[in-house]
Amino acid sequence: MNEFLKWFFAFISEMLKGYADIVKGFGHGIKQIFNIKNYINIFKEHSQDYSALSWVLSILAIIIVIAIYVLIFMMIFLGIRKYIRFRHSLVSNEDLLEEISELQRKVLKMTKEKDEIMAMKVAQMGLPAGSGALSLADGTMTAEGEGGEAAAPAVVESGVVQTTEHRFSKLIEVDTFYKTYTPPEYDNEIDLPSICENFRNFACSRMHLYYEPKIIWLFLAGMASTKLIILQGISGTGKTSLPYSFGKFLQVDTTIASVQPSWRDRTELFGYFNEFTKNFNETEVLKRIYASGYNNDVNLILLDEMNIARVEYYFAEMLSILEMPNADEWELDIVPNVWSTDPVNLDKGKIRIPQNIWYVGTANNDDSTFAISDKVYDRAQPINLDSKGVAFDAPDTPPMNLGFEHLDKLFREAFDKYPISQENLKKIQQLDLWVIEKLRVAFGNRILKQMNLFIPVYVACGGDELDGIDYILATKIFRKFESLNLAMLREELRELCAYMTKTFGKNKMNESIAYLERLQKLF
Repeated sequence: MNEFLKWFFAFISEMLKGYADIVKGFGHGIKQIFNIKNYINIFKEHSQDYSALSWVLSILAIIIVIAIYVLIFMMIFLGIRKYIRFRHSLVSNEDLLEEISELQRKVLKMTKEKDEIMAMKVAQMGLPAGSGALSLADGTMTAEGEGGEAAAPAVVESGVVQTTEHRFSKLIEVDTFYKTYTPPEYDNEIDLPSICENFRNFACSRMHLYYEPKIIWLFLAGMASTKLIILQGISGTGKTSLPYSFGKFLQVDTTIASVQPSWRDRTELFGYFNEFTKNFNETEVLKRIYASGYNNDVNLILLDEMNIARVEYYFAEMLSILEMPNADEWELDIVPNVWSTDPVNLDKGKIRIPQNIWYVGTANNDDSTFAISDKVYDRAQPINLDSKGVAFDAPDTPPMNLGFEHLDKLFREAFDKYPISQENLKKIQQLDLWVIEKLRVAFGNRILKQMNLFIPVYVACGGDELDGIDYILATKIFRKFESLNLAMLREELRELCAYMTKTFGKNKMNESIAYLERLQKLF
């Protein structure tokens, strides 16, 4: 045993000597590097016979060596500093994790308090005393017994929550109103030209608003072709007042939704369910949509300053719904479950989008607004209001009652009576092929379908077929050219103007040609 201890002591001693030599050698090396006195003696020894060039080179060499050492020390200092910051970040992260854990504990505590509140509500609903209430993800309630086990849920009859509370106060007001509602006597003899003339005279005599006949023709033709109309142009041209006055003319006020820059999703437009209060925050837009299902009125919803926020964000779901070919599938999900006190026409948490409602948006094109995307423009009918109306004299004209069914009948009669002529259809198809070949832009089936609905009603109101085609081409086809590299397409745009004149005739497509000429001047 003693021999082993002697060997182990000698072995460890010899190893430690190696470590000691390393430390001594490192210290000796550092001392040797910074032995300034020795450097001075060496310099004195060799500098006695220096020429002027040697002095300059020596001083330069000393400066370079000093700079290298300064750089090394700076790198070491920065490395240590970065390491300290890294360690500080790790400590901060640990503190953050601890804070998150504390917040989680508080959330659990608040959840427990919420469950106690729900337990009180369940007790008020007539469940056994001593039971608690748990709020499930789908909004239904279950009772929790004294032992913590879930009792029978407070739902009956295929998942309908039985409760005495009302979460849709405004929609229930609509149900109550229409229980005793007597519809007005609609004018079912009036035709489209008379509607346009009467509205123009009403706006002039009763509201001091002046519209050219073409604007009204375009507005009604837009209603026939799509459920979304965009009124665009400079301020002060009557964009907001047009749908507002039309609602007054029909004695059914237009619902106005003032779009805000903060709108990011559909809840701003249709409302949302508050899980804490268990009430649905209903908007006037939702109320108007629901009420439209009860009546035969022509209902308008105005999205004022619609592009002050991104239309694709807050109106995306409605755009998809309106695109469905089967109107029976036009439904908007409101809540995920069913309460026994829900409004009558709320079908399994969904609200039906009726056919007698239109959405009219006003849009300004300036630095404070967002550009409206092609997705929105393709589904809408834009109407340009670029000039103020000129005052004129009109006879005093009262408002009228126009039913949706009669208006829809007038639209369908116009489709049958004034379809686009085969000659102009052929010219449009040839123009489509020309634009595809030269500019790589296609009309698209949706736009052609809208054109076949828009033009007949525009003609029935009093317009000319080629003028209607001209308007559709300018606002829905040639507008797409703005996204192209116009600086490289000036010659093609000039050729297109010449092609339009040759195909449709001189002085026939003035609006499209004027728009193409403006595009040429942009670059």
